[in-house]
Amino acid sequence: MPKAREVELMQEAAGRPPVLGPGQTYASVSDHISAIVLRRPVGIFWLGLFAGAGFLFAILQYGIAYLLMEGVGIWGVNIPIAWGFAIINFVWWIGIGHAGTLISAILYLLKQSWRSSINRFAEAMTLFAVMCAGLFPLLHLGRPWLFYWLLPYPNTMTMWPNFRSPLVWDVFAVSTYFTVSLLFWFQAVVPDVATLRDHAKNRFVKKAYGLLAMGWRNSARHWKRFESGYLLLAALATPLVLSVHTVVSFDFAVADMPGWHESIYPPYFVSGAIYSGFAMVLILAIPLRKFFGLEQLVTVRHLDNCGQFMLATGLLVTYTYLAEDFFSWYGNDPYGAWWNWNRAHGAYQIVWYLDLIMVCALPLLLWIPKVRKTPLLLFLVSLDVVIGMWIERVMIVIITLNSTHLPSSYGLYIPTRWDWAILLGTVGLFTVSFLLFVRLIPMIPIFEMRKLVHEIEVPNT
Repeated sequence: MPKAREVELMQEAAGRPPVLGPGQTYASVSDHISAIVLRRPVGIFWLGLFAGAGFLFAILQYGIAYLLMEGVGIWGVNIPIAWGFAIINFVWWIGIGHAGTLISAILYLLKQSWRSSINRFAEAMTLFAVMCAGLFPLLHLGRPWLFYWLLPYPNTMTMWPNFRSPLVWDVFAVSTYFTVSLLFWFQAVVPDVATLRDHAKNRFVKKAYGLLAMGWRNSARHWKRFESGYLLLAALATPLVLSVHTVVSFDFAVADMPGWHESIYPPYFVSGAIYSGFAMVLILAIPLRKFFGLEQLVTVRHLDNCGQFMLATGLLVTYTYLAEDFFSWYGNDPYGAWWNWNRAHGAYQIVWYLDLIMVCALPLLLWIPKVRKTPLLLFLVSLDVVIGMWIERVMIVIITLNSTHLPSSYGLYIPTRWDWAILLGTVGLFTVSFLLFVRLIPMIPIFEMRKLVHEIEVPNT
C-alpha cells in the first residue's frame, strides 16, 4: 500500500480528517505555510482585490467624516424608524464573528482536530467582523466623540451609566468578546511568528517577527505555559459564544414591541449568528484553499463539516421562525398577529419572502452530500446565507418599527446613499484587514499541523 494512503487511513482511524497530503512531513508543512508569507510574491489577483477593497474603505472614511460634520440626518432614519442600517449592520457583523470563536474554543475543548486547518483565519475573521460591528453603535450615538459616557469611569459629577440600558450591556459584551478573542488569537500566533522569524532572510522582517514572537524559543517550559494559557482562554471564550449575541438580542427582546418582545430571541440570535458565521468561514476558506494551493490542508472533509454545522444551525433558525408564528397565534395577541400579517402583506413583504427563500429554503440543498463536497456549490450557498441573514436583520428591525401599536405612528424607511456607502465601506474594511492578514501571518497554524504530522509519524501504541 502506498505511504500516502497509509497516512490517510491512520488519520481516519484516529478520528481526524485526512489533512496531510502525499509527502507531507514536519519540515514540508512548515515550509509550505510559511512560504505563503515569506516567499510567495504578491499576485495580480491579490492586488486587484486589495485595490477594490481599499476603494470601499476610502468610501467608509469619507462617509464617516461627512456623518460627523452633518449628523445622522444624512441617513434614512426617521420617526418612528429610529433604528436603520446602523443597528442592522451591527447585529449582522457581530453574528458573522461568532463562528471563529466556536471553531477555535469549543471545538478545541472537544478535541476536534479537524478545526486546526481553519481556526486561524476564522479567529481573524472574528476580530475584523467585531471591529466593523463596533463602528455602528458609536456612529449611531449621534455624538460619537462622547462614547466614553457609556463607561463607568470616575468623574467629578459622580454620574454613572444606566446599567438597565441594553446599550450599556452591548458595550460590556462586545468589548469583552473582542478582548478575549484578540488574546486567544494572538497567543496561538506566537509560536508561528517565531517560525517566521527563524525562516526570514530579510533583517527587518526578522526583527519585526522577533518582536511579535516575544522571546519564544520553543522550549518545554514555553510550551507548558502556552498549553495552560490557551486552555484557560478557550474556557473563557466558550461562554462568550452564547452570551454576546444573547445580550445583543436583549436590545430587542426587552422592548415592549410586537415582534420583538419574545423569549425565544436569545437562542434565535445565537443560532443565526453561528449560521452566518460558518457561511462566512466557507466564503473565505474556499477561495483561499484554491488560490494558495491548500487543498491538502483544507480538505473537502473540512468543507463538509462546516456545511453540516451550517445546515444544523439553519434548521434551528427555521424552527424559531415557526415557533414565533405559533406563539403569536397561541397567545392570542392582536398586535403580534398584526405584525405577522404586516410582515407577509405590508410594504416590506418582499423582504420577508426573500428571507424565507434565502435563509430557510435554499440552504436545504446542504442535505445533499454532493453539494457540501463541491466547493463552488458550497460557496454559492454560503454567499446566499450571508446575504439572507442581512435581509433577516432588515426584517427584524424595519418591519417591527414600521408598524407599532398606534396606527398614527406608522412610517416607512428608505435608506439613503450614505447608508449604503457605510455598509459597503465596512465590507471594504473587513476585506482590507483580511487580505493584509493572509500576507503577514500564517493563515493555518504551523504548530498544530506539525503536531498532526508528529502524531501520524509516531502513532500511539
